[in-house]
Amino acid sequence: MSETRTPRKPRAVSAAWVVGVALLLLGRPATASAGGEEEKPPGCAEEVALRVQRHYDGVRDLRAEFSQSTQSPVLGNLPGEETPARGWVVFAKPGRMRWVYESPEPSLVVSDGKTLWIYDPTLKEVQVLSVEAGFLSGTAIQFLLGEGQILESFVVSAESCEGDEVSLDLQPKRLASYERLELRVDKASGAILATAVVDLFGNRTEVVFEKMQQNRSPDEALFHFEPSEDDRVLTLPSEQ
Repeated sequence: MSETRTPRKPRAVSAAWVVGVALLLLGRPATASAGGEEEKPPGCAEEVALRVQRHYDGVRDLRAEFSQSTQSPVLGNLPGEETPARGWVVFAKPGRMRWVYESPEPSLVVSDGKTLWIYDPTLKEVQVLSVEAGFLSGTAIQFLLGEGQILESFVVSAESCEGDEVSLDLQPKRLASYERLELRVDKASGAILATAVVDLFGNRTEVVFEKMQQNRSPDEALFHFEPSEDDRVLTLPSEQ
């Protein structure tokens, strides 16, 4: 039987879908400026951001292994003190994803672009929400649906553009459910090596990607989830 409850995400995946948003730059080509507007030449951070955009505009799907860690000023943990979660992830345009957490505790996040399932196999509990219902409102929804443009949605900066890797800081231009996103990028290709989200409480969740593969045409079944008869299904309410 399905129930309606207040959202509660498993510990391992509390920010996983938000972090996934930063990587899903699989949208439409950048649009031209409105007629008559003078374009300013991009700075180094904007140039790298455009390289990231062009790279992921040409990617249909991605698969990678990942490690995820969270630093929380509230809990007082320092870098290196947390136990990273590990697993693998698949993204496909538009807005489909599957996060498989293998350690330290199993969990699963799946979206077909319309519905998001968060499954805790230990509790045998699945939380379900409609992506189209407005629950993932703000700029993040654009990236989840594969329609985001970095320079349209974020103020982008970088401490330095020297070296083979560049760390970009992305401040949302509009109200969002997080403070900022961070991308560590291969400067030459525009490929994202790691991404992080800093929430409104100062908690920083970072995901580092390894063994990335592109355009492998994953099975559509990966982006659907069917609860078993023994699973408790909680339907998360949408925002009004």
